Amino acid sequence: MVKKKFILTVFLVVLLFIAGCEDQSSDNDAREELTVAAASDLTLAFSEVGRLFEEETGTKVVFSFGSTGQLADQIEHGAPFDIFAAANKKFIENLNEKDLLLTDTMQTYAFGRIGIATRADSQLQVEQIEDLLKSEVVKVAIANPEHAPYGLAAKQAFETTGVWDELEEKLVFGRNISDTLTYIETGNAEVAIIALSLVKKDEVNFHIIDEQMHAPLEQMLAITKATKQEEIAREFTSFIFGPIGKPIMESYGFIVPTQSQ
Repeated sequence: MVKKKFILTVFLVVLLFIAGCEDQSSDNDAREELTVAAASDLTLAFSEVGRLFEEETGTKVVFSFGSTGQLADQIEHGAPFDIFAAANKKFIENLNEKDLLLTDTMQTYAFGRIGIATRADSQLQVEQIEDLLKSEVVKVAIANPEHAPYGLAAKQAFETTGVWDELEEKLVFGRNISDTLTYIETGNAEVAIIALSLVKKDEVNFHIIDEQMHAPLEQMLAITKATKQEEIAREFTSFIFGPIGKPIMESYGFIVPTQSQ
């Protein structure tokens, strides 16, 4: 009888130990994954930065790329992101006013640029905005200016040049800047206004648009108040400005400021 009680006690202890290990493992798994809502212009750069961050820290970074406006709406409605990297600082500022962000983590992480893109095999000579009025240019793709900062910058450039009204009937709108690039990749538009950060030189012809023709594309990020991963989220934001992240961002055409202290 005593022997049976001893065996039962040992069995229960082992079960509790295993359960404790599983709980600890679950906690570790939770700590080792970071969710980042990021503007579409960051797709190439952040994918590379995220991969190297994972190699450096063991933390898996899961990205949701999309238009800044739509991602901001998702966060406002409770989407469980740890970090929001917007393509325009006003979306970060708006969310902060609604008390959804850790205010001290708000910082400008990059300035972006836009330009005119055609497929690499295109025979069209389109190097400046006025060239978009040529009769052989049937469709021009831009990101939807209602919720995509890069699309708004394209609209501002057209307005500055004085061609917006003439171009309107040619315009097709992508959901975000990556979607806009797809229009020329698939042949559904001859020309697109895209982010410099998405340019692959062997796939597109690209001509930068003078930055004086639109408002600065000041891109800001912040950690959400809903995060359960604040410490690792801060590590990731610092990584962007560090000796590994900063050169990667700059290689994709971003201007990266010095990290605020």
